[in-house]
Amino acid sequence: MTGRDGHRAQANVVGVALLLGVAVVSLGTLTAAVGTVVEDHTARTDTARVATDLDAALGPVTTTGRNRGRVSFAEGTLRTVERDLRVLDGDGVVERVRVGALVYERPGGGRVAFLGGALVSGRGRTASLVTPLPMTASRGSAEGDSEDGDDGDGGGDAGVLVVGAARLGPTAASVSGGGTVTLRTDVRHHRTDLGTGAYRVAVETRTPVPLAESFRERGATVTTRDLDGDGLPSVVASFDGERRAYLVVHDLSLEVDG
Repeated sequence: MTGRDGHRAQANVVGVALLLGVAVVSLGTLTAAVGTVVEDHTARTDTARVATDLDAALGPVTTTGRNRGRVSFAEGTLRTVERDLRVLDGDGVVERVRVGALVYERPGGGRVAFLGGALVSGRGRTASLVTPLPMTASRGSAEGDSEDGDDGDGGGDAGVLVVGAARLGPTAASVSGGGTVTLRTDVRHHRTDLGTGAYRVAVETRTPVPLAESFRERGATVTTRDLDGDGLPSVVASFDGERRAYLVVHDLSLEVDG
């Protein structure tokens, strides 16, 4: 084939090749986009499922004795980490509770943490509070305001502050991969009367924003500080005025079976 017909044929071949190339690139882009959407959906599903499962399995205030719950996820790691909750007055630390935290992390995305009785979902400034800390703060009469149902013996007009602290226990755990993990607890409750004074509550956390917002909603003034120099910030909530304070430790004695 020569002349004009030959040039036309070559142009047709080149055009078809270009169209095929564009189609292949488009299909590749579409496949990648679909894969990203599926991965994002799976990550959100995993995170939501873990938050729901942890909320159901760990009920530090409402349960006593031996209990068992399950947590399921397709991918990621569920592990315990060290965290402290402190109650402070004008002289310094009154009580320090090594509450620990149970943290689920999915590669490239979701995070859920059970900390001191609170449940936090997400990372950084986008994290949100699923379940607040088991704490009560009130002004005036202490009557009928304590977190564990006590009628607030004493305290008069000083008001009441009841700090609940869910302590996981001394056993460390880490489970990676996917599947179903069994959480076993043996819950015991211990209450300490701290007396009347001006108190602050400090909680170590990697996600300070939702805890800070929760404290502010309870009338506290909030700052963020590294109290012990370990690089991990604490949300510090200061409550104005004199209050009769109680610390209620909920010992979970948590065991994690992968």
